[in-house]
Amino acid sequence: MIFEVAIGDTVRTVGIVRKGAMFHVDLDGRTHVVDARRVSDAIVSMLVQRDGSAAPSRSVDAAFASKAVAGDFDVHLDGLAIPIQIRPAGSFGRQKKAGGAAQAAGPQRVTAPMPGKVVRVLVKPGDDVKARQGLVVVEAMKMENELRAARDGRVRDVAVTEGQSVDAGAVLLVVEEKT
Repeated sequence: MIFEVAIGDTVRTVGIVRKGAMFHVDLDGRTHVVDARRVSDAIVSMLVQRDGSAAPSRSVDAAFASKAVAGDFDVHLDGLAIPIQIRPAGSFGRQKKAGGAAQAAGPQRVTAPMPGKVVRVLVKPGDDVKARQGLVVVEAMKMENELRAARDGRVRDVAVTEGQSVDAGAVLLVVEEKT
């Protein structure tokens, strides 16, 4: 499943795939293997390991307090209360992303949030694109996810074709700033 998680003004895309008793969580192109256990209705204890990393696992205990709006929580972590919002991918307006990656300089590398298949490529090299414009559609876990431009620009490279299988984190296309 693919979600968008808002923490303050930053919205991040998170892909989650269950593999046996573990969860493979893709965050910004990095996969984390998570062993999560529910301690109570509101508390989760997790061991988090970066996939392929030799670093030791990190133990994370989090308590969740649900708010009136579905998908809104206060996460209590390391003594801090952190308000978050969790929505299906594409639910947040891009105005929230303006505080984060949308204003970053340089090319935007559009990557696959999780393993899947490219269903449609909506642009070609040289095309001008606007913020929020659909670029490519990837099917993962029988759900189609349209990946969109974070800001205005021009498509520099398209690295995939329709029907192609892709791994999590694979670069699908690159959008550069217009000069």
